[in-house]
Amino acid sequence: MNPVLIIFLVLALFIFMSSFFTVKQQSSVVIERFGKFHSVRNSGLQLKIPVVDRLAGRVNLKIQQLDVIIETKTKDNVFIKMKVSVQFKVIQEKVYDAFYKLEYPHDQITAYVFDVVRAEVPKLKLDDVFERKDDIAIAVKRELNEAMTTYGYDIINTLVTDIDPDIQVKNAMNRINAADREKTAAEFEAESSRIRIVAKAKAEAESKRLQGQGIADQRREIARGLVESVEVLNSVGINSQEASALIVVTQHYDTLQAIGADANSNLILLPNSPQAGSDMLNNMVASFSASNQVGEMMKKNNKKIEKKPKPIEPQSGYEDDILPETK
Repeated sequence: MNPVLIIFLVLALFIFMSSFFTVKQQSSVVIERFGKFHSVRNSGLQLKIPVVDRLAGRVNLKIQQLDVIIETKTKDNVFIKMKVSVQFKVIQEKVYDAFYKLEYPHDQITAYVFDVVRAEVPKLKLDDVFERKDDIAIAVKRELNEAMTTYGYDIINTLVTDIDPDIQVKNAMNRINAADREKTAAEFEAESSRIRIVAKAKAEAESKRLQGQGIADQRREIARGLVESVEVLNSVGINSQEASALIVVTQHYDTLQAIGADANSNLILLPNSPQAGSDMLNNMVASFSASNQVGEMMKKNNKKIEKKPKPIEPQSGYEDDILPETK
């Protein structure tokens, strides 16, 4: 075969094959004819005129993310670093604007983010920056949408993903937070101690009340038992004085027996002679007699005071007639 024909066929095949190209999903291709914009081709198998048409570039239609780190200061003069993530995409109907109007879209978006953040953050204090970071993100998105829609870009979302103050400021904030929590813990501990003290005091008061009531009941029953014992002894011919002496002596020896029966009791010195009960009884009788005498004397004095005549006071208006000579 003629070599020239072979070369011609190869060139023809190459030109034919170069007339076809493919466009990937979620992307577009800009076609230029003789250096001038001709058309935008979407995903699939596409055809162009060899030598006349050329692929000027491919445009990505997927959602992209640009992370912008900004250093600025707050209203209370604290320098912070903020990380703003901008999610954007090219509008499919505006591929021409996105391709031809902006050469470096990332730089353009970064500039707008810097401008908005450095205008909003200096209006806020550090604590407000953390609380209102969503407001800052909304302001960035609003500004970017107004500016980038003209160039064929749609701002999907803006997020303030990081706020990093100076290390000394963070340490101070941590100390403040720790001190506040320690204060709260101390208040709760004090309240808990107060509740325990009040509960203990109430329990002790109730215990004392019940203990006193028990002692009163005990003494009441003892007195009632003594009265019954004296009545029983009187019924068999023993007078009240002898009965009292017998009861005192009996209680005296019962006390000694109870102390001796307790192995853990402390040493207590008590009179233990047979005359001890008689001595105690005599002292009691002497005390009763003395108190009776004092009572009788007080009654006599009260009667004398009641029988003493009161002085007659002259009535008003008759003083001159009754006692004329004394004036």
